Amino acid sequence: MQVGDILRKKTARVATVRMNETVAIAARLMRASNISALVVKDVVRTEGNTAVGMFTERDVVRAVAEHGAAGVSLKVSQLISVQQLVSCSSTDTLEHVRHLMNKNHIRHLPVIDSYSLTGVISIRDISTAFDDEAMATRSVSAA
Repeated sequence: MQVGDILRKKTARVATVRMNETVAIAARLMRASNISALVVKDVVRTEGNTAVGMFTERDVVRAVAEHGAAGVSLKVSQLISVQQLVSCSSTDTLEHVRHLMNKNHIRHLPVIDSYSLTGVISIRDISTAFDDEAMATRSVSAA
């Protein structure tokens, strides 16, 4: 199974935040969308879908743990690493993506095709796909 198979079942909208937004704004965006990660976009680039990082619930916790209440006023750019964005493409296999996530200790990957952001895949998406596949296999063998 490939990443694109999962993306076709998800909503097309990708939740994003700009690098210059605050932790508080990012946290509100995650809460409003009931998600645990946002794709971070470069402030300078106003066109296209240029992803430079991921901002997650872990980043919110780290900001508050290290800076107290003032942590919510930090900029997203102060908490993410933009040196090397770990991403995948829609043609990557779920096994490959799971390996990338385990190797990099992350739970969300932006999906980038032809230099354009097309979605986000999470470890939950992968786990659900593997569970669904196992259930389908069991149903076929039981019949």
